[in-house]
Amino acid sequence: MDRLISSTKNPKVKQARKLWQRRQRDEQNLFLIEGYRELLRASEGGQPLEMLFVAPELFLGANETKLIEKLTRRGTELLQCSERVFRSLSYRDRPDGLLAIAPKQSRSLEDLKPSETPLFVVAEAIEKPGNLGTIMRSADAVGVDGVIVCDRCTDITNPNVVRASVGTLFTLPVVETTTDETLHWLKERGVKIVASTPSAQALYTEVDLSGPVAVVVGTEQYGLSERWLEEADLLVRIPMNGHADSLNVAMATTLLLYEALRQKTKECVR
Repeated sequence: MDRLISSTKNPKVKQARKLWQRRQRDEQNLFLIEGYRELLRASEGGQPLEMLFVAPELFLGANETKLIEKLTRRGTELLQCSERVFRSLSYRDRPDGLLAIAPKQSRSLEDLKPSETPLFVVAEAIEKPGNLGTIMRSADAVGVDGVIVCDRCTDITNPNVVRASVGTLFTLPVVETTTDETLHWLKERGVKIVASTPSAQALYTEVDLSGPVAVVVGTEQYGLSERWLEEADLLVRIPMNGHADSLNVAMATTLLLYEALRQKTKECVR
C-alpha cells in the first residue's frame, strides 16, 4: 500500500468522486460500493473490485481487516485515506471507512437459471433509487429467481440503490432489459404475469401464485404502463382501507412476493 492519501486533489480520489454522477458511471463503466455489509456481499457474489479506499478511524467493528485482506488477495488495490479525505468520498452521513470502485457487470435474460416453478420480479421504470434497492432486498429475502429491471429510469449502480439493497444487488440475478424482450422471454417460458394495480378486482391473496410467476410493479407516480396491464395474465390489487389509495412500490412488491412464497411453500408441504 502506498503512503496515506491526505489530499482531496489526489487523482484517484477525484476519479471516485466523479462516480457519484450517472453520466460518469456510464462513461467509465465503473461504480461505487460503500460500506462493510455491501462490500462483504459484493465479495460473496463474485463482484470484482478495482480500488478499495479505507479510513481505519471510521471502522465500526472488528471484521473490517479480515475483509480487506480477502479483497486485496484477489488483486484489489488498497488505498488508505485520512478521515477528511474519506468523508469527501462518502455519500453517507455516517461512513464506516470502506469504499470501493468496481467495474459494471451486465447480465442478459438468457443468463437467468429459473427453477421448476420460478418467481421473478419485474420492475418497470422505477424512479427512486431507494425503492429499487429495497425491492432487491425483499426479492433476496424471498429467494426469487431473478429481478428484471425494464425500461430503467434509475441506474442499478446508483450508490443509493446499492445501499438500499444492503448489497443484495451482488447476490441476486439482476437483469436490465426492455419491456418487449421481457414479455417475449416470460411468455416463451410459460411464466404467469401478475400485474399490481389499484383498479384490479381480485385481491392478491385470492389468486393462484403457486406456479411460475412474474410479479410486475411500476412507477411510483403512475403505476404500470398500459402495455403491461394489457399483457398481464392476472391483475391484482392490495386492499387499501384508509385514505391513501396505494402503498409505496417497494412495500407493495414485498407483500406480493411474500404471498407468492407463502403459496409456493404451502404447495410444497402438501
